[in-house]
Amino acid sequence: MTKKFETSPGARGWFEGRRALVIGLGKSGAAAARLLHRLGARVSATESRSRESLGDALRALPAGISVEAGGHRRLGERWDLVVPSPGVPASTWDPLRARGALVWGELELAYRALALAGRWPRWSAAVTGTNGKTTTTALLGAIFEASGRPTVVAGNIGTPLSDCVDRVTADTALALEVSSYQLEAASAFRPTAGALLNVTPDHLGRHGTLDNYARTKFKLFQEQRGDDTAVLNARDARCRALRGLAPAGVAWFGDRLPGPGVRWSSTGLNGFGGRWNLPAHLPGRHNWENAAAAIACARALGVPGAAVRQALASFRGVAHRLEFIRDWRGVRFVNDSKATNVDSTRVALEAFPGRLRLILGGQDKGAPYVPLAGLIRRRVKEILLIGEAAQKIEKDLAGAAPFFRAGDMAGALRRAAETATPGDVVLLSPACASFDQFENFEHRGRVFRELAEALP
Repeated sequence: MTKKFETSPGARGWFEGRRALVIGLGKSGAAAARLLHRLGARVSATESRSRESLGDALRALPAGISVEAGGHRRLGERWDLVVPSPGVPASTWDPLRARGALVWGELELAYRALALAGRWPRWSAAVTGTNGKTTTTALLGAIFEASGRPTVVAGNIGTPLSDCVDRVTADTALALEVSSYQLEAASAFRPTAGALLNVTPDHLGRHGTLDNYARTKFKLFQEQRGDDTAVLNARDARCRALRGLAPAGVAWFGDRLPGPGVRWSSTGLNGFGGRWNLPAHLPGRHNWENAAAAIACARALGVPGAAVRQALASFRGVAHRLEFIRDWRGVRFVNDSKATNVDSTRVALEAFPGRLRLILGGQDKGAPYVPLAGLIRRRVKEILLIGEAAQKIEKDLAGAAPFFRAGDMAGALRRAAETATPGDVVLLSPACASFDQFENFEHRGRVFRELAEALP
Protein backbone atom coordinates (compact mmCIF):
# COMPACT_ATOMS: atom_id res chain seq x y z
CA MET A 1 0.00 0.00 0.00
CA THR A 2 1.31 3.46 -0.93
CA LYS A 3 2.28 5.47 2.13
CA LYS A 4 0.45 8.66 3.01
CA PHE A 5 1.56 11.53 0.83
CA GLU A 6 2.28 13.96 3.68
CA THR A 7 4.79 11.54 5.23
CA SER A 8 7.00 11.73 2.12
CA PRO A 9 10.24 13.66 2.69
CA GLY A 10 9.86 17.24 1.48
CA ALA A 11 6.07 17.13 1.13
CA ARG A 12 5.24 19.55 3.96
CA GLY A 13 8.36 21.70 4.06
CA TRP A 14 7.35 24.62 1.85
CA PHE A 15 3.69 24.74 2.89
CA GLU A 16 3.96 24.48 6.70
CA GLY A 17 2.39 27.55 8.34
CA ARG A 18 1.76 29.49 5.11
CA ARG A 19 -1.46 31.50 4.80
CA ALA A 20 -3.36 30.04 1.86
CA LEU A 21 -6.66 31.18 0.35
CA VAL A 22 -8.78 28.96 -1.89
CA ILE A 23 -11.26 30.88 -4.07
CA GLY A 24 -14.34 28.78 -4.78
CA LEU A 25 -15.38 25.48 -3.22
CA GLY A 26 -16.37 23.48 -6.25
CA LYS A 27 -14.80 20.08 -6.82
CA SER A 28 -11.26 21.31 -7.51
CA GLY A 29 -11.34 24.10 -4.91
CA ALA A 30 -12.40 21.69 -2.16
CA ALA A 31 -9.67 19.25 -3.24
CA ALA A 32 -7.07 22.02 -3.08
CA ALA A 33 -8.24 23.07 0.39
CA ARG A 34 -7.97 19.50 1.66
CA LEU A 35 -4.47 19.07 0.24
CA LEU A 36 -3.23 22.37 1.66
CA HIS A 37 -4.60 21.43 5.07
CA ARG A 38 -2.76 18.10 4.96
CA LEU A 39 0.45 19.94 4.08
CA GLY A 40 0.26 22.13 7.17
CA ALA A 41 -0.86 25.39 5.57
CA ARG A 42 -3.23 27.74 7.40
CA VAL A 43 -6.13 27.38 4.99
CA SER A 44 -9.07 29.70 4.37
CA ALA A 45 -11.66 29.50 1.61
CA THR A 46 -13.97 32.11 0.15
CA GLU A 47 -17.13 31.23 -1.75
CA SER A 48 -19.91 33.36 -3.26
CA ARG A 49 -22.60 30.77 -2.46
CA SER A 50 -24.35 30.71 0.90
CA ARG A 51 -23.50 28.16 3.59
CA GLU A 52 -26.87 26.54 3.06
CA SER A 53 -26.25 25.96 -0.64
CA LEU A 54 -22.71 24.64 -0.02
CA GLY A 55 -24.05 21.70 1.97
CA ASP A 56 -21.95 18.61 1.21
CA ALA A 57 -18.96 20.70 0.09
CA LEU A 58 -18.63 22.14 3.59
CA ARG A 59 -19.10 18.79 5.28
CA ALA A 60 -16.30 17.30 3.16
CA LEU A 61 -13.76 19.81 4.49
CA PRO A 62 -11.63 18.94 7.54
CA ALA A 63 -11.95 20.94 10.74
CA GLY A 64 -9.59 23.87 10.87
CA ILE A 65 -10.37 25.36 7.44
CA SER A 66 -11.96 28.79 7.76
CA VAL A 67 -14.77 29.32 5.23
CA GLU A 68 -16.24 32.66 4.19
CA ALA A 69 -19.57 32.08 2.42
CA GLY A 70 -21.80 34.53 0.61
CA GLY A 71 -19.08 36.90 -0.59
CA HIS A 72 -15.39 37.50 -1.14
CA ARG A 73 -14.39 40.08 1.46
CA ARG A 74 -11.25 38.15 2.35
CA LEU A 75 -9.76 38.83 -1.07
CA GLY A 76 -8.58 42.13 0.41
CA GLU A 77 -6.27 40.42 2.94
CA ARG A 78 -2.63 39.47 2.42
CA TRP A 79 -1.93 35.84 1.54
CA ASP A 80 1.17 33.77 0.87
CA LEU A 81 -0.62 31.53 -1.63
CA VAL A 82 -3.91 31.86 -3.52
CA VAL A 83 -5.55 28.91 -5.29
CA PRO A 84 -8.39 30.05 -7.58
CA SER A 85 -10.92 27.49 -8.80
CA PRO A 86 -10.97 27.04 -12.60
CA GLY A 87 -14.14 29.10 -12.96
CA VAL A 88 -12.56 32.15 -11.30
CA PRO A 89 -11.19 34.61 -13.92
CA ALA A 90 -7.75 36.19 -13.70
CA SER A 91 -9.31 39.59 -13.04
CA THR A 92 -10.22 38.27 -9.58
CA TRP A 93 -6.79 37.00 -8.60
CA ASP A 94 -4.42 39.32 -10.48
CA PRO A 95 -4.69 42.00 -7.74
CA LEU A 96 -3.64 39.44 -5.11
CA ARG A 97 -0.62 38.50 -7.20
CA ALA A 98 0.24 42.19 -7.48
CA ARG A 99 0.25 42.36 -3.67
CA GLY A 100 2.82 39.56 -3.48
CA ALA A 101 0.77 36.37 -3.28
CA LEU A 102 1.72 33.33 -5.30
CA VAL A 103 -1.20 32.21 -7.48
CA TRP A 104 -1.39 28.53 -8.35
CA GLY A 105 -4.38 26.67 -9.72
CA GLU A 106 -5.33 23.32 -8.20
CA LEU A 107 -3.39 21.43 -10.90
CA GLU A 108 -0.29 23.54 -10.30
CA LEU A 109 -0.62 23.06 -6.54
CA ALA A 110 -0.80 19.26 -6.86
CA TYR A 111 2.12 19.23 -9.31
CA ARG A 112 4.36 21.29 -7.04
CA ALA A 113 3.44 19.25 -3.97
CA LEU A 114 4.21 15.98 -5.76
CA ALA A 115 7.46 17.36 -7.17
CA LEU A 116 8.59 18.58 -3.73
CA ALA A 117 7.85 15.11 -2.36
CA GLY A 118 9.86 13.43 -5.13
CA ARG A 119 6.73 11.67 -6.38
CA TRP A 120 6.09 13.29 -9.77
CA PRO A 121 5.79 10.34 -12.22
CA ARG A 122 8.28 9.61 -14.94
CA TRP A 123 5.29 8.47 -17.02
CA SER A 124 3.17 11.63 -16.89
CA ALA A 125 1.02 12.69 -19.83
CA ALA A 126 -1.30 15.70 -20.03
CA VAL A 127 -3.91 16.22 -22.74
CA THR A 128 -5.45 19.55 -23.72
CA GLY A 129 -7.33 20.96 -26.71
CA THR A 130 -10.77 22.29 -27.51
CA ASN A 131 -12.31 18.91 -28.28
CA GLY A 132 -11.43 15.27 -27.66
CA LYS A 133 -9.62 15.71 -24.33
CA THR A 134 -11.70 13.33 -22.25
CA THR A 135 -11.78 10.48 -24.76
CA THR A 136 -8.04 10.77 -25.42
CA THR A 137 -7.20 10.91 -21.72
CA ALA A 138 -9.44 7.93 -20.92
CA LEU A 139 -7.91 5.88 -23.76
CA LEU A 140 -4.42 6.84 -22.62
CA GLY A 141 -5.32 5.65 -19.13
CA ALA A 142 -6.53 2.35 -20.59
CA ILE A 143 -3.23 1.95 -22.47
CA PHE A 144 -1.29 2.63 -19.27
CA GLU A 145 -3.39 0.07 -17.38
CA ALA A 146 -2.83 -2.52 -20.11
CA SER A 147 0.93 -2.04 -19.64
CA GLY A 148 0.59 -3.32 -16.07
CA ARG A 149 1.86 -0.16 -14.42
CA PRO A 150 -0.14 1.40 -11.53
CA THR A 151 -2.29 4.02 -13.26
CA VAL A 152 -4.04 7.22 -12.17
CA VAL A 153 -6.42 9.11 -14.49
CA ALA A 154 -7.23 12.56 -13.12
CA GLY A 155 -7.76 16.25 -13.81
CA ASN A 156 -10.63 17.75 -15.75
CA ILE A 157 -11.85 14.25 -16.58
CA GLY A 158 -13.39 13.94 -13.12
CA THR A 159 -11.11 13.57 -10.09
CA PRO A 160 -8.85 16.52 -9.19
CA LEU A 161 -5.17 15.58 -9.01
CA SER A 162 -5.06 17.00 -5.47
CA ASP A 163 -7.39 14.19 -4.38
CA CYS A 164 -5.10 11.54 -5.93
CA VAL A 165 -1.74 12.36 -4.36
CA ASP A 166 -1.67 9.25 -2.13
CA ARG A 167 -1.92 7.06 -5.23
CA VAL A 168 0.79 8.85 -7.21
CA THR A 169 4.48 7.93 -6.99
CA ALA A 170 7.42 8.29 -9.34
CA ASP A 171 6.52 4.86 -10.77
CA THR A 172 2.84 5.66 -11.44
CA ALA A 173 1.52 6.12 -14.97
CA LEU A 174 -0.42 9.41 -14.80
CA ALA A 175 -2.93 10.52 -17.46
CA LEU A 176 -4.32 14.04 -17.00
CA GLU A 177 -7.03 15.96 -18.81
CA VAL A 178 -6.15 19.66 -18.62
CA SER A 179 -8.38 22.62 -19.51
CA SER A 180 -7.44 26.14 -20.55
CA TYR A 181 -8.77 27.39 -17.21
CA GLN A 182 -6.34 25.10 -15.37
CA LEU A 183 -3.42 26.17 -17.55
CA GLU A 184 -4.23 29.85 -17.01
CA ALA A 185 -3.09 29.51 -13.38
CA ALA A 186 -0.15 27.16 -14.05
CA SER A 187 3.50 28.19 -14.12
CA ALA A 188 5.83 25.26 -13.35
CA PHE A 189 3.63 22.34 -14.46
CA ARG A 190 5.73 19.93 -16.52
CA PRO A 191 4.27 16.74 -18.01
CA THR A 192 6.74 14.33 -19.59
CA ALA A 193 4.41 14.10 -22.58
CA GLY A 194 1.91 16.83 -23.43
CA ALA A 195 -0.68 16.62 -26.21
CA LEU A 196 -2.48 19.54 -27.87
CA LEU A 197 -5.34 18.02 -29.87
CA ASN A 198 -6.76 21.11 -31.60
CA VAL A 199 -7.54 24.79 -31.10
CA THR A 200 -10.93 26.09 -32.24
CA PRO A 201 -13.11 28.93 -30.87
CA ASP A 202 -14.34 28.20 -27.33
CA HIS A 203 -14.43 29.99 -23.96
CA LEU A 204 -13.95 33.33 -25.74
CA GLY A 205 -16.03 35.01 -23.06
CA ARG A 206 -13.20 34.14 -20.66
CA HIS A 207 -10.13 34.49 -22.88
CA GLY A 208 -11.32 37.36 -25.09
CA THR A 209 -9.78 36.26 -28.40
CA LEU A 210 -8.84 33.02 -30.11
CA ASP A 211 -5.17 34.06 -29.95
CA ASN A 212 -5.37 34.48 -26.17
CA TYR A 213 -7.11 31.12 -25.87
CA ALA A 214 -4.40 29.47 -27.99
CA ARG A 215 -1.60 31.06 -25.95
CA THR A 216 -3.16 29.64 -22.79
CA LYS A 217 -3.26 26.17 -24.35
CA PHE A 218 0.41 26.50 -25.36
CA LYS A 219 1.34 26.88 -21.67
CA LEU A 220 1.16 23.08 -21.48
CA PHE A 221 4.61 22.98 -23.09
CA GLN A 222 6.38 25.99 -21.59
CA GLU A 223 8.22 24.12 -18.81
CA GLN A 224 9.06 21.00 -20.81
CA ARG A 225 12.67 20.16 -21.60
CA GLY A 226 14.46 18.60 -24.53
CA ASP A 227 13.92 15.04 -23.32
CA ASP A 228 10.15 15.57 -22.94
CA THR A 229 7.64 15.22 -25.79
CA ALA A 230 5.10 17.65 -27.25
CA VAL A 231 2.42 15.75 -29.19
CA LEU A 232 0.83 17.99 -31.84
CA ASN A 233 -1.96 17.72 -34.40
CA ALA A 234 -0.46 17.96 -37.89
CA ARG A 235 -3.85 19.00 -39.34
CA ASP A 236 -4.27 22.01 -37.02
CA ALA A 237 -2.60 25.24 -38.17
CA ARG A 238 -2.12 26.59 -34.64
CA CYS A 239 -0.52 23.33 -33.55
CA ARG A 240 1.81 23.40 -36.57
CA ALA A 241 2.83 26.94 -35.60
CA LEU A 242 4.35 25.51 -32.42
CA ARG A 243 6.98 23.65 -34.42
CA GLY A 244 10.33 25.08 -33.41
CA LEU A 245 8.81 26.93 -30.44
CA ALA A 246 8.16 24.02 -28.09
CA PRO A 247 11.28 23.28 -25.99
CA ALA A 248 10.50 19.53 -26.09
CA GLY A 249 10.90 17.08 -28.92
CA VAL A 250 7.82 16.93 -31.16
CA ALA A 251 5.75 13.87 -32.09
CA TRP A 252 2.95 14.45 -34.60
CA PHE A 253 -0.39 12.79 -35.21
CA GLY A 254 -2.53 13.14 -38.32
CA ASP A 255 -3.18 11.72 -41.78
CA ARG A 256 -0.04 13.42 -43.12
CA LEU A 257 2.95 14.00 -40.87
CA PRO A 258 5.73 16.61 -41.17
CA GLY A 259 7.92 14.51 -38.84
CA PRO A 260 7.92 11.44 -36.59
CA GLY A 261 4.63 10.45 -35.00
CA VAL A 262 1.48 8.38 -35.46
CA ARG A 263 -0.39 8.44 -38.75
CA TRP A 264 -4.07 7.53 -39.01
CA SER A 265 -6.03 6.43 -42.06
CA SER A 266 -9.17 4.43 -42.79
CA THR A 267 -7.06 1.25 -42.71
CA GLY A 268 -5.40 1.73 -39.32
CA LEU A 269 -2.84 3.59 -37.22
CA ASN A 270 0.93 3.34 -37.53
CA GLY A 271 4.06 4.94 -36.11
CA PHE A 272 6.78 4.47 -33.50
CA GLY A 273 7.55 1.10 -35.12
CA GLY A 274 4.04 -0.30 -34.68
CA ARG A 275 0.75 -0.75 -36.51
CA TRP A 276 -2.68 -0.96 -34.87
CA ASN A 277 -6.28 -1.46 -35.91
CA LEU A 278 -8.70 1.44 -35.52
CA PRO A 279 -10.55 1.43 -32.16
CA ALA A 280 -13.55 -0.82 -32.70
CA HIS A 281 -15.99 1.09 -30.48
CA LEU A 282 -15.10 4.70 -31.37
CA PRO A 283 -16.88 5.96 -34.51
CA GLY A 284 -15.64 8.85 -36.63
CA ARG A 285 -12.42 10.30 -37.95
CA HIS A 286 -12.05 12.53 -34.91
CA ASN A 287 -11.73 9.41 -32.77
CA TRP A 288 -8.99 8.12 -35.06
CA GLU A 289 -7.21 11.39 -34.26
CA ASN A 290 -7.84 10.93 -30.54
CA ALA A 291 -6.45 7.39 -30.70
CA ALA A 292 -3.39 8.54 -32.64
CA ALA A 293 -2.68 11.24 -30.03
CA ALA A 294 -3.01 8.75 -27.17
CA ILE A 295 -0.71 6.28 -28.91
CA ALA A 296 1.87 9.00 -29.58
CA CYS A 297 1.93 9.97 -25.89
CA ALA A 298 2.15 6.36 -24.74
CA ARG A 299 4.85 5.31 -27.18
CA ALA A 300 6.90 8.44 -26.49
CA LEU A 301 6.92 7.37 -22.83
CA GLY A 302 8.00 3.84 -23.71
CA VAL A 303 4.71 1.92 -23.39
CA PRO A 304 4.95 -1.43 -25.24
CA GLY A 305 3.00 -1.77 -28.48
CA ALA A 306 1.18 -4.84 -27.13
CA ALA A 307 -0.43 -2.71 -24.40
CA VAL A 308 -1.63 -0.25 -27.04
CA ARG A 309 -3.16 -3.09 -29.07
CA GLN A 310 -4.93 -4.54 -26.03
CA ALA A 311 -6.40 -1.18 -24.98
CA LEU A 312 -7.62 -0.27 -28.48
CA ALA A 313 -9.46 -3.58 -28.77
CA SER A 314 -11.28 -3.26 -25.44
CA PHE A 315 -11.85 0.50 -24.96
CA ARG A 316 -15.58 1.30 -25.00
CA GLY A 317 -15.47 5.09 -25.14
CA VAL A 318 -16.66 7.70 -22.65
CA ALA A 319 -20.14 8.66 -21.48
CA HIS A 320 -21.72 11.66 -23.27
CA ARG A 321 -19.22 11.48 -26.17
CA LEU A 322 -21.01 9.85 -29.14
CA GLU A 323 -22.33 7.32 -26.63
CA PHE A 324 -24.70 4.76 -28.17
CA ILE A 325 -27.77 4.51 -25.91
CA ARG A 326 -30.16 2.09 -27.60
CA ASP A 327 -31.76 0.84 -30.79
CA TRP A 328 -35.52 1.47 -30.64
CA ARG A 329 -37.58 0.07 -33.51
CA GLY A 330 -34.61 0.45 -35.84
CA VAL A 331 -33.83 4.00 -34.68
CA ARG A 332 -30.49 4.57 -32.94
CA PHE A 333 -30.19 7.07 -30.08
CA VAL A 334 -26.73 8.63 -29.56
CA ASN A 335 -25.72 10.88 -26.66
CA ASP A 336 -23.09 13.49 -27.51
CA SER A 337 -24.02 15.94 -24.74
CA LYS A 338 -20.34 16.88 -24.31
CA ALA A 339 -20.59 18.71 -27.65
CA THR A 340 -20.83 22.14 -26.05
CA ASN A 341 -19.46 24.11 -29.01
CA VAL A 342 -19.98 24.32 -32.75
CA ASP A 343 -16.79 22.51 -33.71
CA SER A 344 -17.51 19.48 -31.56
CA THR A 345 -20.97 19.21 -33.13
CA ARG A 346 -19.35 19.41 -36.57
CA VAL A 347 -17.15 16.47 -35.60
CA ALA A 348 -20.20 14.50 -34.44
CA LEU A 349 -22.05 15.15 -37.71
CA GLU A 350 -19.04 13.89 -39.67
CA ALA A 351 -19.22 10.57 -37.78
CA PHE A 352 -22.57 9.65 -39.41
CA PRO A 353 -23.36 9.38 -43.13
CA GLY A 354 -26.86 10.85 -42.81
CA ARG A 355 -30.46 10.29 -41.70
CA LEU A 356 -29.92 12.34 -38.56
CA ARG A 357 -32.51 13.93 -36.33
CA LEU A 358 -30.31 16.43 -34.56
CA ILE A 359 -31.06 17.93 -31.13
CA LEU A 360 -29.44 21.39 -31.03
CA GLY A 361 -29.56 24.19 -28.48
CA GLY A 362 -28.99 25.24 -24.92
CA GLN A 363 -27.06 28.20 -23.53
CA ASP A 364 -25.38 30.12 -26.35
CA LYS A 365 -21.57 30.53 -26.14
CA GLY A 366 -21.21 33.39 -28.61
CA ALA A 367 -19.97 31.60 -31.73
CA PRO A 368 -22.03 31.51 -34.96
CA TYR A 369 -23.74 28.25 -35.98
CA VAL A 370 -23.37 28.98 -39.72
CA PRO A 371 -20.34 26.64 -40.13
CA LEU A 372 -22.66 23.67 -39.50
CA ALA A 373 -24.99 24.52 -42.40
CA GLY A 374 -23.28 22.48 -45.12
CA LEU A 375 -23.08 19.27 -43.11
CA ILE A 376 -26.63 19.69 -41.83
CA ARG A 377 -27.94 20.19 -45.35
CA ARG A 378 -26.36 16.89 -46.44
CA ARG A 379 -26.94 14.73 -43.36
CA VAL A 380 -29.79 16.01 -41.17
CA LYS A 381 -33.49 15.28 -41.76
CA GLU A 382 -34.76 17.56 -38.99
CA ILE A 383 -33.33 19.86 -36.31
CA LEU A 384 -35.02 19.59 -32.91
CA LEU A 385 -34.41 22.87 -31.06
CA ILE A 386 -34.14 23.15 -27.27
CA GLY A 387 -33.07 25.88 -24.87
CA GLU A 388 -32.24 29.57 -24.99
CA ALA A 389 -30.24 29.54 -28.23
CA ALA A 390 -33.12 28.24 -30.37
CA GLN A 391 -33.89 31.54 -32.09
CA LYS A 392 -30.25 32.27 -32.97
CA ILE A 393 -29.72 28.73 -34.28
CA GLU A 394 -32.85 28.95 -36.43
CA LYS A 395 -31.62 32.24 -37.90
CA ASP A 396 -28.05 31.03 -38.53
CA LEU A 397 -29.14 27.72 -40.09
CA ALA A 398 -32.19 28.91 -42.02
CA GLY A 399 -32.75 26.66 -45.03
CA ALA A 400 -30.26 23.99 -43.96
CA ALA A 401 -32.95 21.58 -42.66
CA PRO A 402 -36.51 21.70 -41.32
CA PHE A 403 -36.80 22.92 -37.72
CA PHE A 404 -39.01 21.79 -34.87
CA ARG A 405 -39.08 23.94 -31.72
CA ALA A 406 -39.18 21.21 -29.09
CA GLY A 407 -38.43 23.56 -26.18
CA ASP A 408 -36.90 20.98 -23.89
CA MET A 409 -35.42 17.48 -23.99
CA ALA A 410 -38.73 15.74 -23.31
CA GLY A 411 -40.30 17.57 -26.25
CA ALA A 412 -37.37 16.66 -28.50
CA LEU A 413 -37.63 12.96 -27.64
CA ARG A 414 -41.41 12.97 -28.15
CA ARG A 415 -40.97 14.49 -31.59
CA ALA A 416 -38.21 12.02 -32.49
CA ALA A 417 -40.32 9.05 -31.40
CA GLU A 418 -43.26 10.30 -33.48
CA THR A 419 -41.34 11.00 -36.70
CA ALA A 420 -38.20 8.84 -36.86
CA THR A 421 -38.18 5.82 -39.16
CA PRO A 422 -35.96 2.71 -39.13
CA GLY A 423 -32.40 3.65 -40.08
CA ASP A 424 -32.58 7.14 -38.57
CA VAL A 425 -30.21 8.32 -35.83
CA VAL A 426 -31.46 10.63 -33.08
CA LEU A 427 -28.32 12.56 -32.14
CA LEU A 428 -28.01 14.85 -29.12
CA SER A 429 -25.08 17.08 -30.06
CA PRO A 430 -26.23 20.51 -28.87
CA ALA A 431 -23.33 22.88 -29.81
CA CYS A 432 -24.24 24.83 -26.65
CA ALA A 433 -23.62 24.91 -22.94
CA SER A 434 -26.22 23.20 -20.77
CA PHE A 435 -26.75 25.63 -17.91
CA ASP A 436 -30.04 27.11 -19.12
CA GLN A 437 -31.95 23.88 -18.41
CA PHE A 438 -29.50 21.50 -16.70
CA GLU A 439 -26.86 21.39 -13.98
CA ASN A 440 -24.13 20.49 -16.49
CA PHE A 441 -23.61 18.52 -19.70
CA GLU A 442 -23.58 15.24 -17.76
CA HIS A 443 -27.05 15.99 -16.38
CA ARG A 444 -28.27 16.83 -19.88
CA GLY A 445 -26.89 13.55 -21.19
CA ARG A 446 -28.46 11.56 -18.37
CA VAL A 447 -31.88 13.08 -19.07
CA PHE A 448 -31.52 12.20 -22.76
CA ARG A 449 -30.54 8.64 -21.86
CA GLU A 450 -33.41 8.22 -19.39
CA LEU A 451 -35.97 9.51 -21.89
CA ALA A 452 -34.61 7.32 -24.70
CA GLU A 453 -34.52 4.22 -22.49
CA ALA A 454 -38.11 4.89 -21.36
CA LEU A 455 -39.52 4.65 -24.90
CA PRO A 456 -41.79 1.58 -25.03
